Amino acid sequence: MMRKHLAPFVLLLAAGLTTLTACGSTPEAPQPARAEATTSPAAPAAAGADALSLLSGTAKSNNSPAGTGDWAVPNGGVAPEAVRQTAQKWVQLTASRAGDLNPVVVNGAGLTLYRFDKDSNNPPTSNCSGDCASTWPPVTVTPGGKIFIAGIKKAAVGTVQRADGTRQVTINGWPVYRFAKDAKRGDTLGQGVGGTWFGVTPTGGKAGVPADDQTTPDAGGSTAPPATSAVLFDDANFSDNGASQGAAGSGCKNLSRPGVASSVAAPGSLKLWTGPDCSGRSMVINGDIADLATIGFDDAVASVRFN
Repeated sequence: MMRKHLAPFVLLLAAGLTTLTACGSTPEAPQPARAEATTSPAAPAAAGADALSLLSGTAKSNNSPAGTGDWAVPNGGVAPEAVRQTAQKWVQLTASRAGDLNPVVVNGAGLTLYRFDKDSNNPPTSNCSGDCASTWPPVTVTPGGKIFIAGIKKAAVGTVQRADGTRQVTINGWPVYRFAKDAKRGDTLGQGVGGTWFGVTPTGGKAGVPADDQTTPDAGGSTAPPATSAVLFDDANFSDNGASQGAAGSGCKNLSRPGVASSVAAPGSLKLWTGPDCSGRSMVINGDIADLATIGFDDAVASVRFN
């Protein structure tokens, strides 16, 4: 008789223990779900965080806002933090001439850019920080920022992460810098300092140094993939002092202002023509031409053909 009374009690006790066990596990069960919700959304953002836009032409021809990018520090020196953040929105790399250096890469404000022999380009590594970086401000760009290119092969341009987490622009693997004492367009006061600092060429070499003393091979090959756009400058060396015009698409494109171009920035190969509708004299170019006079097309281009 007692066993009949005990059986319901045992069943009730077992049910109570089961309920208590389930209640005790409730706080732990949602934790994996919360962890996934915290980390999953961040993954896609991180994947595209370092993506850069490499654009043919200059900041001016790409309609960049005044006071941003290289224009935020037009007179050299070391920019304060707020200005530096604005300056990192875009960088311009233009093959040009500065002082006795030809060719040498300059930025969007016309300031000469340099490389450091104590750095490495394989793998890309910067060995200039602290006081060194105050004298030689690294050319940095924010993740997702823009790099405008004129006279430099796209394949030669990249970035490397510095110790402070910023992304420094590289040319053929060599980290690129300004010199704080260069205060105006054409200054080359950093050339040869310490026997280790030199203006950087469009292929990452040392400007003003004989070829036999170079340690940087030429980047890329002699041919380029077909271009789908081009910027034509009225002045040589992709100068923003004069006007510019763009062309894009496929097939033959007439220029809105024929017969005025002196340099062409293009991310690949295209064909230049002296007449409208791709007529007259023609020539295929593989990428940028800093001075069309060198190929006999100065102030002569009327139309272009994209493949």
